[in-house]
Amino acid sequence: MRPDLEVVGIEIDPERVAAGRLLERPGLSFRRGGFEVPLDGRSATVVRAFNVLRQYPEEEVAGAWATVCERLTPDGLLVDGTCDELGRLSTWVAVEPAGPVSLTLSWQLRGLDSPSVIAERLPKALIHRNVPGEAVHDYLADLDRHWARSASHAAYGVRQRFLATARAMREGGWPLLDGASRWRLGELTVAWDAVAPGSPARGHQGP
Repeated sequence: MRPDLEVVGIEIDPERVAAGRLLERPGLSFRRGGFEVPLDGRSATVVRAFNVLRQYPEEEVAGAWATVCERLTPDGLLVDGTCDELGRLSTWVAVEPAGPVSLTLSWQLRGLDSPSVIAERLPKALIHRNVPGEAVHDYLADLDRHWARSASHAAYGVRQRFLATARAMREGGWPLLDGASRWRLGELTVAWDAVAPGSPARGHQGP
């Protein structure tokens, strides 16, 4: 669909790089590297790093973000995320050269018991912050509260329940950056400043 697009897979394990190179074709290549994003002096438009920073101490996150962002185009984006093995639960932070801008949570809605189950898949910058007194803890608590209050919508399907939950979150004051078209997919994106480490805890929003 985009013959002008070049995808480069970067991995620190040389065996994985060697295996990847068997799949190379025009527009797809693999090389060894890490956060320095070795692209022979070129800049990246998007860097997707999933389940990478999860292995590092929290205090190294900001430095890793800064290193990657130095390799981005001025309008480029780093997507730092975590997901479970099957991608049923995913979270990611969108980071621009000027800093992080949003947090997205994504659920496979079928069979979802409570939104806060995603807490175990929060990005490294937040996973240890899901404690009372932190904004992300309040965010997840409000999600569960509105999910429970929207239970009657389940009669029309889980998507309708999730849509009602998302609307209640926005009405309660959370700065959601997306809308119904993404909510129907089980995605919810909030401004980073509302959930960032050290942001003021909000407590319950609304009744």
